[in-house]
Amino acid sequence: MIPVPDSTTAQPWRVGVLFSQTGVTRDVERSQLGGTLLAIDEINAAGGVLGRKVEAVVYDPASTPRQYGQLAARLLDEDGVRLIFGCYMSSARKAVLPVVEALRGLLFYPTLYEGFEYSRHCVYTGAAPNQNAIQLAKYLLGTYGNRFLLVGSNYVFPYESNRIMTDFVTQSDGRVLDEIYIPLEPSAAEIDKVIARIAKTEPDVIFSTVVGAGTASLYQAYHAAGFDPAKMPIASLTTSEAEIALMGAAAAAGHITAAPFFETLATPAARRFVAAFKARNGADAPVTAEAEAAYFQVHLALRALARAGSDAPDDILAELRDAEFDAPQGRVRIDGETNHTWLWPRVGRVDAQGRFQVVWNPGMRVKPDPYCVVQSLDDWSADGLAVAPV
Repeated sequence: MIPVPDSTTAQPWRVGVLFSQTGVTRDVERSQLGGTLLAIDEINAAGGVLGRKVEAVVYDPASTPRQYGQLAARLLDEDGVRLIFGCYMSSARKAVLPVVEALRGLLFYPTLYEGFEYSRHCVYTGAAPNQNAIQLAKYLLGTYGNRFLLVGSNYVFPYESNRIMTDFVTQSDGRVLDEIYIPLEPSAAEIDKVIARIAKTEPDVIFSTVVGAGTASLYQAYHAAGFDPAKMPIASLTTSEAEIALMGAAAAAGHITAAPFFETLATPAARRFVAAFKARNGADAPVTAEAEAAYFQVHLALRALARAGSDAPDDILAELRDAEFDAPQGRVRIDGETNHTWLWPRVGRVDAQGRFQVVWNPGMRVKPDPYCVVQSLDDWSADGLAVAPV
């Protein structure tokens, strides 16, 4: 029998944490940091892992992809870390992946993304396109119409997401009226150009992949222009509770997001998570889908570490294959073939109080399809696990 060391004297397990506390995406990444540290607190309060506490080595990459890569190298080379929890923007993930691959680390990435990627050194716990974009497209096309205007921030995720959304719209004999990209930190004049284009084209739906500080500016300008979200909503994969807190309820009301988790979910697990998150991070702290993924991935990773008895990435990956966890959104599962996660898609609309209310819950856990092998709006659930709705 292997003795369990005394947690008060044993060396801690060190893990890296890379979420921006400054810069253009700081608000949503602060929620991811809060979810990560909450999970670590819970694990340590329960005695740690194999009698050893978990120590987070936290850096602020300042929403700058180059700094993510540099800090990932520092974690792996100098800080003795093998597991990294982090990244929001795809450009940040793409800066970190070559580093963790070269230095034999393992990145846990808790953010929805554009798909079409696999790395043995990355575990993807955010939604792939078949776990949010398909459901959003199906809901919008069936509820509002098929004339879409696409607007996004000028980096890789919006370009790829707009390409996928265009495929879904054209499947339904719809039309993309225009595709507009703005800087990550857009000026008022750049936002005004988008508003003018909305007024000119009068789409049925504005599909937004704008991220960071520009999100609030876009929604506030839309509201000031007097557009009606009941007839022409902004629909997004990236507008979360964090962005709504910035823009205010009046600008957010009536707009739509697809995600596996919303702060308002009424399941006991979701309520416990939200209460614990706010107790740790503040009563007004927004609880986003990205925070929820950041939270459950830590629990999954450190349970795998406990089973492996090692933080070596190969050992962790072996234990993660098909591993499950009762996450706040529902029971999630790591897909051993793709390193992506089975998730629970939902569509929410913002109410007058600035809170998401679920308007469509398929009630099905969906297997990740990061390469969009199935691109039909009607067949997205073909590989879903038949379980009761949550």
